[in-house]
Amino acid sequence: MRGMQQTQPQPKRPMKLSTLVTLMVCSVIISVLLVVYAFYFVQITKATRSGVEDTAFAIARTLANSPDIKRGLSEPPDHNSIQPIASAVQQHNGLLYAVVTNMDGVRYSHPNAHLIGQHFIGTDLQPALKGKENLSINHGVLAEAVRVFTPIYNDRQQQIGVVIVGISLQKVDEQINAARWNAIGFVLFSAIVGVLGIWGLVRVLKNILFGLEPHEISSLFEQRQAMLQSIREGVIAVDAKGRVTLINQAARQILFSPQAPALGAVQHAPLLSSLKEVLDSGTPVENREIGCNGRLLLCNTVPVLNNRRVIGAITTFRDKTEISQLMQRMDGLVNYVDALRSHSHEFMNKLHVILGLLHMKRYDKLEGYILQTAQNYQTDIGTLQHKIKSPIIAGFLLGKINRASDAGIALTLADESLIPDNPNEEQVAVLVTVLGNLIENALDAMADQGEGEIGLLLHYQNGWLSGEVSDDGPGIAANRIDAIFNKGFSTKGENRGVGLFLARQQTENLGGTLSVESEPGVFTQFFVQIPWDSERTSA
Repeated sequence: MRGMQQTQPQPKRPMKLSTLVTLMVCSVIISVLLVVYAFYFVQITKATRSGVEDTAFAIARTLANSPDIKRGLSEPPDHNSIQPIASAVQQHNGLLYAVVTNMDGVRYSHPNAHLIGQHFIGTDLQPALKGKENLSINHGVLAEAVRVFTPIYNDRQQQIGVVIVGISLQKVDEQINAARWNAIGFVLFSAIVGVLGIWGLVRVLKNILFGLEPHEISSLFEQRQAMLQSIREGVIAVDAKGRVTLINQAARQILFSPQAPALGAVQHAPLLSSLKEVLDSGTPVENREIGCNGRLLLCNTVPVLNNRRVIGAITTFRDKTEISQLMQRMDGLVNYVDALRSHSHEFMNKLHVILGLLHMKRYDKLEGYILQTAQNYQTDIGTLQHKIKSPIIAGFLLGKINRASDAGIALTLADESLIPDNPNEEQVAVLVTVLGNLIENALDAMADQGEGEIGLLLHYQNGWLSGEVSDDGPGIAANRIDAIFNKGFSTKGENRGVGLFLARQQTENLGGTLSVESEPGVFTQFFVQIPWDSERTSA
């Protein structure tokens, strides 16, 4: 109906951990105690009945072996010495009755003296008259009782009678009930101990889980997993024994090749050695560069402490190649902005010249100035854009040309250079990194000589881009030329020597090559070749 709002069902609130644990443990304890109680009660019932029966048989056998009983059977039933003996045994042992009969089943004793001389009631006497002890539960003249029958033999081993001992079933039930209350007391005591144990268990669990409920822990775990898998830094955690307990997707992508995704593939990598070092020392390691699986990683490793005891370690890292690429791009952007700023100032100056010539009405000079400016533009920027179809590479080179010009060094692009645009960002980034390092190294090398020239040739053919960067600087000594691509090798001071290492690493990762030739004091020439995902375009 219109105007009525449909109420959404509220989600069922999860059960608290304390309630869940209490119900589960209580159900287990109650079930066990009920089973124990039932088993105990059955055993006690059997034991009580067995004890009563054994007692009855012992009394009956004692009476059957009594000389007075044997002698009394030779007398008449109503004038014998058996009745006082049987009455004394009955009263002393709390029996319902102690009856002695002859072989005809005639009673010689009974709690009711009027029944002496009468026949015993019950067919369960017959086995005893035949010399067999037996037991039965029957109802005679008195109450229902457990009755035992034992034959009486004379000195010649001839049966002369039977002793019947009866114990009231009510007395047996009283003994069983007394044992039952003992069992109930045991169960109640066990239940109280169990409740106290549950209370202590719940408190311990809450402390271990920091007071969190199961659904909260599940939610935190899901959030943690999502966070670990979403961050770009690699994360690896190990326990106190150095076993890897956590590794996120970024770490797998950085460390593992598709052919070897198993965790054991990097068990002896320097990265895990750094983790082992932190486990042993307990001292964090910050911003350490580690070579691992052909990559240069920038790592931060910290110990995991519990009560001042190292229980593990965590390292976060990312490929320094990416950081270097970002730095190269930033440098390229800065150079490009500087070049635009310089050209902007130059353009404003030229506008002022044109405005002045207009005011002076020197149209002939104005025409020549504009033609010369256009020619210079075509020579500098137009030629660069004509040869370098990639806007990123063109902007990058424009910035480097202006930087070299400011340093008093000429950076020239060879006339035969021609490269098409490339949609592959990785290849473009690698080319920027390589050219940036080579040009900067050349500028640094010629900084002290005041002037010089850097030549650049870029050529595309059959899916490959070939480049040459040459300078007329001081060159590279023969004993150093094989070491310049090693990480950390530099003649410029400490914390250097990474540029050429990264340049060769990235080039080789693409399947390309980077090499060098040099003659000290004459020239240095670098050769680079990388795949270029583009078909050659016409001018």
